[in-house]
Amino acid sequence: MKRSTIFYGASVIFLILYGIMAMQAQHAWGGWLLLLFFISLALAFRQHVRLKGLSFTLVIMAVVSLAMYHPQYFRSIGDFKLSAMIIPLLQIIMFGMGTELSLKDFANVIRMPKGIIVGVVCHYVIMPLVGFALASLFNFPAEIAAGIILVGCCPSGLASNVMCYLAKANLALSVSVTTISTMLAPFLTPLLMRLLGGSFVAIDFWSMVWDITKIVIIPVMAGLAFHYLVHGKFKWLDKAMPLVSMAGIALIIIVITAAGRDNLLKVGALLLVATILHNVLGYFFGYWSARLLRFHERDCRTIALEVGMQNAGLASGLAMAMGKLATAGLAPAIFGPVMNITGSTLASWWHNHPPDKSS
Repeated sequence: MKRSTIFYGASVIFLILYGIMAMQAQHAWGGWLLLLFFISLALAFRQHVRLKGLSFTLVIMAVVSLAMYHPQYFRSIGDFKLSAMIIPLLQIIMFGMGTELSLKDFANVIRMPKGIIVGVVCHYVIMPLVGFALASLFNFPAEIAAGIILVGCCPSGLASNVMCYLAKANLALSVSVTTISTMLAPFLTPLLMRLLGGSFVAIDFWSMVWDITKIVIIPVMAGLAFHYLVHGKFKWLDKAMPLVSMAGIALIIIVITAAGRDNLLKVGALLLVATILHNVLGYFFGYWSARLLRFHERDCRTIALEVGMQNAGLASGLAMAMGKLATAGLAPAIFGPVMNITGSTLASWWHNHPPDKSS
C-alpha cells in the first residue's frame, strides 16, 4: 500500500472523529484532532509533486487549529510572553533572505529597469489601494481594518520568488522586484500607512521607519555580507536557514492566532473573505496592468505574483511594534496561508500552460 493512501486514510479518520466530537460538544479534543487531520493530509501531499508545495501551508493550518482551541499554550511560557519572539524571528528570516541575495540582483535594475519599475510601482499602488477599499467596504473595527491596509503597504514576500519559478515566469525579475520593494519599504510602507491607515489608527511615521529598518534592512544587509564572506563554507548552515525560516513563520502565525483568538471568532469568516479578495485582486490587477503595458507573458505572470504576494511576516512584526498584535495582526496572520494556497494553485496552472516563446 502506498504511503499517500495510508496518510489520506488517516486524515479521513481524524476528520470523522473531529466531526463526531464537535457534534457532542467535546471541544477539548477538537484542536488535537484537527491538528492530526492537517498533519496527515500534509504528509499525503508530500508524496505528490504537484501538491508538495501545499504541505507547509497545511502544517500552518494544523497548528493554527490547535491555537484556536487552546490559545493558552501559545500566549506565554511562565512569565515569558511568546509575542516577544516575533521581531527576533522576523530578523532571522530577513537575514536568511539576505543570504540568498547577491549584488547581481541589484545589477538587474540596470539590465531590466522597465519591468522592475512597473513591478514595484504596481505593488505599492494596487495593494495599498485595494486594502483601503476593502477595509472601508467591510466596515471592520478600526484596528482590524488597519491590519488589512498594513498588509497591502508591505513589500512583496520571498514566497513570490518560489511561485514565479513554479509558474515558469521571469525569476530574475521576481527576485529583483522583491529586493527593490523590500529596500524601499522603510520609506514607502510608513508613508502609505500614514496616508491610508491614518484614518483608522494613529501612525507614528518615524517609529515605523525605524521598526522596518531594524526588522528588515539591517538583517538583510547582514545576510548579504554573510553571503560573500561565509556562504558555502558551512554547508549545514546553508541547508538549515530555509528550515529555520519556515519554523519561524509558523511560530509567528501561531502566536498571533492565539493572541487574537477572541477577535478572530467575531470577524474571522468575514476577514477571511476580505483577505482572499485582497490577494486575488492583487494577482488580477497586477497581471492586467502588465498586459496593458505590453509586457511578455512571462513578465506579466511575474508582476501578478509580485503584486499579489505580500511580506505578511513584516506586517505582523509592525502590528506587534504598534502594540496591536491581537487586532492589526490578524489580517497578516490570515494573509500568509491564503497567499500560499492561491499562489501555488495559480503557479501550478501556469506551470501546465507554458508561455508561448513569442508572447
